[in-house]
Amino acid sequence: MKTLRLAMLVVALIAPCASAQQRPRLTVVTEVGAPAAMMENGKLVGFATEKVQEILTRSGIDFEIELLPWKRAYLLAQTRSDVCVYSVSRIPERDVLFKWVGPTHTSDWTLYGRAGRVYQVANLEDARKYRIGAYFGDVRGETLQTQGFTVDTVHERLANPRKLLLDRIDLWVSSTQNGGPIIVENGWTGKIVPVLTFRQTGLYLACNTDVPDALITKMNAVLANMNSEGVSAAIERKYNYGQRR
Repeated sequence: MKTLRLAMLVVALIAPCASAQQRPRLTVVTEVGAPAAMMENGKLVGFATEKVQEILTRSGIDFEIELLPWKRAYLLAQTRSDVCVYSVSRIPERDVLFKWVGPTHTSDWTLYGRAGRVYQVANLEDARKYRIGAYFGDVRGETLQTQGFTVDTVHERLANPRKLLLDRIDLWVSSTQNGGPIIVENGWTGKIVPVLTFRQTGLYLACNTDVPDALITKMNAVLANMNSEGVSAAIERKYNYGQRR
């Protein structure tokens, strides 16, 4: 009996230690979208990817990153308790949907048009008379649609600039961070030009509301340290992100 009690005591002492050493684990999802997240030689890279990886590693969190279509990734982070998604624009309508880490970076909302065409767009309200192309699930297109603008959505990122050049839409809403490289890489410089930048938002690692507050607080503190140490800026320079703004 004495031996049994001693064994039970040893188990009781060991169990809390094992529990205390257990690291939190998260599944992180995103989509391919250079220069934030992209595949190179079979490896997921990009400035937002590297920032998120650094945040999680420094926070002592085990993780895996999965590539999914954007709409699926965004919804998964709302419905599965261990999932976070990046990079999500934080707007008031989304505040209660997630717990937020960031901003990791910022992004503008820009309307692009065809070079040589005269657009009478001094402000966003002036764009109501135009057909606007947007990427399916993108916050810019969804917001404009909610506000009553005529928005056509596509599931492939190059479809909108192509439609713009074919006069199938009048304007294309994107950001200079994403739209600029698309234009350059596809030989559309001088054919597609920015018409109006009408908003800027912060982009975040957005986590399911069941992720513990303590973990969110820790990740935000880690990001603040990365910013003050110059780590975040160095990652952006590595991908020439600062020159894309």
